[in-house]
Amino acid sequence: MGWRITGVATRTMGWIADEKGLEVDGLLARWPDAQKTAARVQDVRSWLKTAGADVVFEATSLNAHDGQPAIDHLRAALEAGAHAITANKGPVVHAYEELIELAARRGRRFLFESTVMDGAPIFSLFRENLPLVHLRGFRAILNSTTNLILSGMEGGLSFAAALEKAQAMGIAETDPSHDVEGWDAAVKTVVLAKVLMGAPLRLEEVEREGIGTLSGEAVQAARASGKAYKLVCRAQRTETGVRASVRPEKIPLDDPLAWVSGTSSIVCFESDIFPGLAITENNPGLETTAYGMLADFVKAAGDRG
Repeated sequence: MGWRITGVATRTMGWIADEKGLEVDGLLARWPDAQKTAARVQDVRSWLKTAGADVVFEATSLNAHDGQPAIDHLRAALEAGAHAITANKGPVVHAYEELIELAARRGRRFLFESTVMDGAPIFSLFRENLPLVHLRGFRAILNSTTNLILSGMEGGLSFAAALEKAQAMGIAETDPSHDVEGWDAAVKTVVLAKVLMGAPLRLEEVEREGIGTLSGEAVQAARASGKAYKLVCRAQRTETGVRASVRPEKIPLDDPLAWVSGTSSIVCFESDIFPGLAITENNPGLETTAYGMLADFVKAAGDRG
């Protein structure tokens, strides 16, 4: 299977495209003089037309409020006849049904394995290997920043000191509120509920509480009593629909969720066939997220439609 990069769009390079292909080493060197023959355009649709892409990777930063501009990028890619692959959770939260329907009409794929747990095969597991399984609910730890902070607090650090350590490691942002207040975890909970449970869940429907009010003393006391504080994501089917929450909970130390520390993640599924089925990843890196997008590319490229 052959491939070539025909377009790149970044804050530093702008919209650059050449249907004949761009030289990879040149791109990594931030666009040297040898690449000046490529076309420079001003918007996504012109860029797609010039690049003539069969597959588009979308990796802009998360906008939890409305999923933009990623939704517009993915919509334009599908309308241009390209498969659309994203690592951005926002489009799944705010436009999943629209983009899946659009992809089906165009005979293309909308894929997003890297949106939750850094590319671990969650969506492909259910889509390809667990047909007809009815998912009743899940419990998960999905935010590495808060998990790292809580691990530090268990080790004797205050909340402020544990946060500072996470920031020094490059795990936490300068403004960590998106993670600490539970927004990132809530977004991932909605993604899992929408895709795997078919729930029309909105972000504002998730009962959300962050870890900012926890003290080091409380976390250490819980550990001493045989429990661990974790920021737990939950979704469960009820008679009226799917109920979801994100909040700190004290978990018994023999629970698989209590074993996950540092930047690791876990999700435990409850289904009609498998009462307990878990996926765990240990301290993933950027290459893990990149692999999830590569795996989606292989799936899309294998679809000759």
